[in-house]
Amino acid sequence: MPPTTARRPRAHLSPFTTNQLHLRNPWVVAFFAFSYPGFGNLLLQRYTKAFILILWEIFINNKARVNTGIMYSLQGKFELAKQSLDQNWLIAYLGIYVYAIWDAYRSTVDINKLYLLADREDAPMIATRIGPWDMNYLDKRKPWVALAWSAIMPGLGHLYVHKVISGLFFFGYTTAVIYFSHLLPAIHLSLTGHTEEATRMIDMQWLMYLPSIYCFIFYDAYVSSVEQNKLFEKEQSYYLRNHFQSAAFKMPFK
Repeated sequence: MPPTTARRPRAHLSPFTTNQLHLRNPWVVAFFAFSYPGFGNLLLQRYTKAFILILWEIFINNKARVNTGIMYSLQGKFELAKQSLDQNWLIAYLGIYVYAIWDAYRSTVDINKLYLLADREDAPMIATRIGPWDMNYLDKRKPWVALAWSAIMPGLGHLYVHKVISGLFFFGYTTAVIYFSHLLPAIHLSLTGHTEEATRMIDMQWLMYLPSIYCFIFYDAYVSSVEQNKLFEKEQSYYLRNHFQSAAFKMPFK
């Protein structure tokens, strides 16, 4: 059965990404959707919905000043937190925020079921995809290398595991967050001893996006590498069983 005719394909290789089914913990996906709307769907590799939610989060969070309110709340300055929030936008923020968490959890449960069915059907896979823009192939990759490149610059770890769409997105998105937060000039001022001026320069509304971004890219790059290694082993096992294994061989069952 050719991979293109499989009822439930286990993976899709394109020049721009490797999209695959694998088991995920719904609570972990929901947590990333809680930390940043859209990240849950991005973890599931549902890019269209993820980018819509992420762009909406950037817009509505800045309008409602949610990050600023969170910062003051963590400092115990609850009156300042209330004053910083824009009530005209806050209610609109809550509906999409709850939806992002719910949809991430629900989608993970459904995708886990699809994975179990596809794995039981033992659907064939394409090991190499060559296109005019790039080529993609299943291979063993080291998870710690993906983690290290992500630490150096968000997006590099995703490029290492050939998730080009996510990599390019995090390049642009992280660069914009760092620029609008004035993080790099503040670091320069801190290194030259001008700490008070650096503190005044930092825009916390933008800076508070970074913890969620870094936690997500570390996790996603590492897990993507691990799961692609498993996919490589499954494809190799399928090929060997169908081309070199004797038809009279009795498969062991537990």
